Amino acid sequence: MHGYSRLGGAARSPPSSPRFRHGRSKNGSWNSSKESNSMEKLVFILMSAVFRRRGLLLFAPLLYISGMLLYMGSFSFDVVSIKNGVVLVHKRAPPGSVYRSPQVFEKLWPLMEAEAANSNNGTGNVLMKAWPSGELREWRPCANRSVPEAELPKSNGFLIIEANGGLNQQRLSICDAVAVAGLLNATLLIPIFHLNSVWRDSRVKGWSSSAHYLQKVLPQLLEMGAVRIAPFSNRLAQAVPSKIQRLRCFANFGALRFSEPIQALAESMVERMIKYSSQSGGKYVSVHLRFEEDMVAFSCCEYDGGEEEKHEMDIARERSWRGKFKRKHRIIKPGANRVDGRCPLTPLEVGLMLRGMGFDNTTSVYVAAGKIYKEQKYMAPLKQMFPRLQTKNTLATPEELAQFMGHSTRLAALDYTVCLHSEVFVTTQGGNFPHFLMGHRRYMYGGHAKTVKPDKRKLALLFDNPNIRWKEFKQQMKDMLRHSDLKGTELKKAGGSVYTFPMPDCMCKQPVLKIENANTT
Repeated sequence: MHGYSRLGGAARSPPSSPRFRHGRSKNGSWNSSKESNSMEKLVFILMSAVFRRRGLLLFAPLLYISGMLLYMGSFSFDVVSIKNGVVLVHKRAPPGSVYRSPQVFEKLWPLMEAEAANSNNGTGNVLMKAWPSGELREWRPCANRSVPEAELPKSNGFLIIEANGGLNQQRLSICDAVAVAGLLNATLLIPIFHLNSVWRDSRVKGWSSSAHYLQKVLPQLLEMGAVRIAPFSNRLAQAVPSKIQRLRCFANFGALRFSEPIQALAESMVERMIKYSSQSGGKYVSVHLRFEEDMVAFSCCEYDGGEEEKHEMDIARERSWRGKFKRKHRIIKPGANRVDGRCPLTPLEVGLMLRGMGFDNTTSVYVAAGKIYKEQKYMAPLKQMFPRLQTKNTLATPEELAQFMGHSTRLAALDYTVCLHSEVFVTTQGGNFPHFLMGHRRYMYGGHAKTVKPDKRKLALLFDNPNIRWKEFKQQMKDMLRHSDLKGTELKKAGGSVYTFPMPDCMCKQPVLKIENANTT
């Protein structure tokens, strides 16, 4: 969400949108208004002169249209047309509001190919040096220090919870429940996992503090011997005492494991991905691609499918959210969503971004995703840019995947593990999956997430310019990669999640060893 800045002084109007400010002249809106008024007067004078002379009436429509074109030139209009004697003016779409990425790809693809042909077998691939500050990592895991060595005291009773949601929402529920069980000195039981459920338990509100559990829940636990909270997602506040926070850390990063069948296949897939990436020293890029039909529908963004796409998205929205998008005051603005960076990146856009950053066509790419919307159409350009592309369906055999088919959380666990061990992880749309991965990768890789988090507002503007030069585009993408590197190491702020930002709650800072040059004689 974006709010207006709170400026001092009285009765100041809020600042205008950057998009509108961008269109003004250097002298401000006053001069622009004066120019518009002058153009209006000029058109009026010309038309008056024409109508005073009957002989020129035949040329009146032509002069009128010419005047209108001249007048419209001082504004953001794209097309002026005539239909049934009526002049129609079509306003030009704001920069970044239209999906023109295919045109950008068509323009830049020959330049990518030429550059790849002149490279030396991938030796210039940025994958080998994507994170230049890797030697400066100062953080190391220390969550296991929270495990008490002394004998546990007698339990106060049973805490029974039901984890709900997808893979990482269930993960969050389990880790939070471990922390609450430690706070209440209770024995934790998790008998049921729900994929979909609604809030229906009134004992505990969302994001409850540790004080709430001690004051409201503990007395009931002591009296009844058991307390059941279902579902348990998001029932514990982010800010809790450090002892309880360390329990969260240990549960998530140290103790929690996938079941044996999931773990065995996931580890095999990682080994295959490393072997497949031998040309780049076993390093590969993983991409969490959120371009499933429901994600595209929920975003209310438009791509290049025309009326057929709009019809399909309307059906998908009604099927999944039943009237939510047809409420009286609900206004869908696809262009505004794109300018604001809220549209899921297409596979093509992900490919353009990565090639611009310097990941060449020898890069091994693993795509973690559900069923991609119109997969054959939208995945083709990504495969064209990265021929060494893999998914769980190509990396594992049908027989290996058979036991997991129909279980979305188990399939997501395979994706999670392969992404966890990649050299570069690319997140495209947010959600629990990338947030947990970024935190887990920070925990594993010395405090750095090794994650590309695109600036989708900037990308919307760049992808809206089919005439952009390859050199300029590459520079913009390299700046974005550099920014991801700088933001890779972040400490948890007030209200932040320990699952995404494990420092300093789950990790310890270690001094950087300085090696001094010693001269011997």
